[in-house]
Amino acid sequence: MLYYFLSLLISKYHIFNVIKYITFRGMAATFTALIVSFFIGPRIIRLLKSIQREGQPIRANGPESHIVNKKGTPTMGGLMIIISILFSTFLWADLSNFYIWICLFVMLSFAALGFLDDYKKLKYKNSKGVSVKLKLGWQFITASIAAIMISELAQNETATIVFFPFYKNLTLDLGISYFLFASVVIIGSSNSVNLTDGLDGLATLPVIIVACCFALISYLVGNFIFANYLQIQYVQGVGEVSIFCAVIIGAGLGFLWYNAPPAKVFMGDVGSLSLGGAIGTISVITKHEMVLFITGGLFVMEALSVIIQVGFYKLRGKRVFKMAPIHHHFEKIGWSEPTIVIRFWILAFIFALIGLSTLKLR
Repeated sequence: MLYYFLSLLISKYHIFNVIKYITFRGMAATFTALIVSFFIGPRIIRLLKSIQREGQPIRANGPESHIVNKKGTPTMGGLMIIISILFSTFLWADLSNFYIWICLFVMLSFAALGFLDDYKKLKYKNSKGVSVKLKLGWQFITASIAAIMISELAQNETATIVFFPFYKNLTLDLGISYFLFASVVIIGSSNSVNLTDGLDGLATLPVIIVACCFALISYLVGNFIFANYLQIQYVQGVGEVSIFCAVIIGAGLGFLWYNAPPAKVFMGDVGSLSLGGAIGTISVITKHEMVLFITGGLFVMEALSVIIQVGFYKLRGKRVFKMAPIHHHFEKIGWSEPTIVIRFWILAFIFALIGLSTLKLR
C-alpha cells in the first residue's frame, strides 16, 4: 500500500524514486517486519500465556530435560511471524505481482494447518495433533495449486524443467511430472523445517539464513542482465519475491529475540509449517529447487535422520540414532542445548555458502 502511495508522488517529489528499487524496499521491509515483531511480541506472548495455562505439551518419549526446562512455555508464537510478514508485505511489496500472492497463499494455508495442529495438541494435551493423512493431504492440495499457478505464470518452455547447480547445461524436463516434483519440494521443505523446530532457536536462524540466500537468488533471477551474466534461468517478475524474502528475515529476527534460549515462546507448527512451505515455494518460483537442498542442508539432514531412523527400525528392528530428529540424538549423548543450537547454526551457514557458490561455479 505504501509502495503505491509513494509511487504516485514520484512525479512531484523525485526523492521517492527510491521506491522503484527492490534493494531499498527490501531493506525497508526487513526493518518494518523487525519493528512490528518487537511491538507485537510481548503482547502475543502475554495472550498465549493467558490462554495456554500449561504451555505446549511435551513429548512423553522426548529428552528428559525438556519435561523440566520447557514445561509451561507457550506455543503458537509463529503467529507473531505471520502478522509481521503480512503487515510488511502489504506495505512494501508490489501487490500487482502474482508471485507475491502465491507465496502468501502457501504461507497462510500451511499456517492454518499448523494452527489446527497446535490447537489439537493444546486441547487434548498431547503431542499428536492432526493425523498424518490430513496433514499431507492438506499440504499436497495447497502445493499442487501453487505449482500449477507458478507454471502458468512462467508460460515458456522452461516451466517444467529442473535446473541442476554447478552445471551450465544440465537440465531435466519432467513434463507433467514437474507438478508432482514441485509439490514434493514445497511439502518436504515445510515438514523439514517443522522437524528441525525442536530446540530453542534451532529452526529460526537457519530459516533466516535460507531466506537471505533466496533474497539474493530471486533478485538475480529476476534481473535479465545478472541472470545472463551468471548463466542462470531468467524469470520475469521474480525479483519482487526478494521483498517477501526480506520480510521473512525481519520477522524471523524479531521472533528470534523471544525464541533465543531460553525461549519465552515456541514457534509451533503454525510458524514452522508456514515458513518451510514459503521457502519451498520460493525455490520453485526461482527455478532453484535443487539449490534449496543445499542451502537448506540442515533441514535436509534433520528430515533424513527421521527417514533413516524409521526405515532402519522397520527393516532391522534397530535404531541408528538414540533419538530422531538428529538434534535429539546429540542431546541424548550429552551435548547441551546451546551447544547443539549454535553448532547447527554454523552448519546452516556453511550450507548456505555452498548453495550460493552454485551461482558462480558452473
